Amino acid sequence: MGRFKDLLKGKKAAPAPAPKVEAAPAPEPVVEEVVVEAPVEETAEAVALEELTKDELEIYGRTLGVELDKRHSKKTLIKELEELETNDG
Repeated sequence: MGRFKDLLKGKKAAPAPAPKVEAAPAPEPVVEEVVVEAPVEETAEAVALEELTKDELEIYGRTLGVELDKRHSKKTLIKELEELETNDG
């Protein structure tokens, strides 16, 4: 008889065998390469500040010797760079 019928008749059924579980192979580690490009020295005329991202503005500012605070708006960062360029000019 089947296990279910044994239970209906009040018989104690043997526990069902545990299914076999095979361990999955460990995934291979993913190695990410991070490429950081060194900032290129450029003149102020060659750089269109409005087209740069905040990160790029920060890198450009470092080439001019100033550390920008990226918590400020992009417009403020550009204004700071333009003021620095006119004072050096």
